[in-house]
Amino acid sequence: MFWGIILILVGVSLILKIVFNIEFSIFRVIFAFLLIYFGIKIFIGKDFSLFPDSNKDDQVVFSEKTIKTVENGKEYNVIFGGAKFDLHDMTFPDSSVIHIKVNTIFGGSQITMNPGVAIQVNSNTVFAGTKMPDGNTSAFGSLNFESDTAKKGKVKLVIETNTVFGGLHIK
Repeated sequence: MFWGIILILVGVSLILKIVFNIEFSIFRVIFAFLLIYFGIKIFIGKDFSLFPDSNKDDQVVFSEKTIKTVENGKEYNVIFGGAKFDLHDMTFPDSSVIHIKVNTIFGGSQITMNPGVAIQVNSNTVFAGTKMPDGNTSAFGSLNFESDTAKKGKVKLVIETNTVFGGLHIK
């Protein structure tokens, strides 16, 4: 994978130089990617690795994944990838509230809910795009949403989202 990325960067730099007459140092680009990697590692914590185990349901790194159920108290990380949370058919216990956290960094996440499920969303967005089911959007700052069923009854699912240089769509 490492040599593949290096060859792609060298090819892109050659195309930029020949076609657009733009010159840049390939070593500076590699150094920048290393800084981004270590920054993400510090942000996520000690469990982050560039090539994570594909069996982990809570991390999507450099790939795409569809997640059909979520677990209470779990944190889901989407980094340089895409995740679809399809929660249409998920069942929720009557007595408890499920809390999850979705972090999207340089990637895209889509959360699809059953309209009958009472949800509450608290999102934080930095240089990114967050779109709520009611159409409200945010590019920078905080945004909160509470479904009509949550206003009338007990909340079943609480989602905290953090989106940095990426996109999140909840519908």
